[in-house]
Amino acid sequence: MFAAEKPAIRGERDAVEVLGEVLDRYGVTASPDEVFESVWHRIEPVPASLDLVRRLRAAGFGVHLGTNQSLRRAAYMREELGYDDLFDVSCYSAELGLAKPDPAYFRRALELIGAPPEQVLFVDDVEPNVDGAREVGMAGIHWHLRDGHDQLEKLLAEHGVVPAPA
Repeated sequence: MFAAEKPAIRGERDAVEVLGEVLDRYGVTASPDEVFESVWHRIEPVPASLDLVRRLRAAGFGVHLGTNQSLRRAAYMREELGYDDLFDVSCYSAELGLAKPDPAYFRRALELIGAPPEQVLFVDDVEPNVDGAREVGMAGIHWHLRDGHDQLEKLLAEHGVVPAPA
């Protein structure tokens, strides 16, 4: 599914339509809409991550979301999870028509953020995405949730990004 959904991630196709094709290919008779909702709406925001975003914003930093998502999942994240209120700028790949790690994605994100690349620190759990950000001049941190938030805060501090106290 992840390979098949790449056009949906760039906003070129509907994710549920693509999912239906994949399910058909494997003889699965489940409803594509139900499968999509049961899989792609199973986002569980991590409280420590939400807290860190709020603390960074309280310290005066802009905090932006850069994510590869289909239009349907982006809408869910905006409407159901309230990410528009949490982040200053949200860069959903399907809305941009570009996906990470394409450097064009990062150039467009910089335009939306309104900052030069040397003023933006990009954090991602996928190394090629970090490389794409670095290619356009951003600083980049490769960090995964399993590394822990203490490690992330240490890495952020190395770049002069220190959140407000908890």
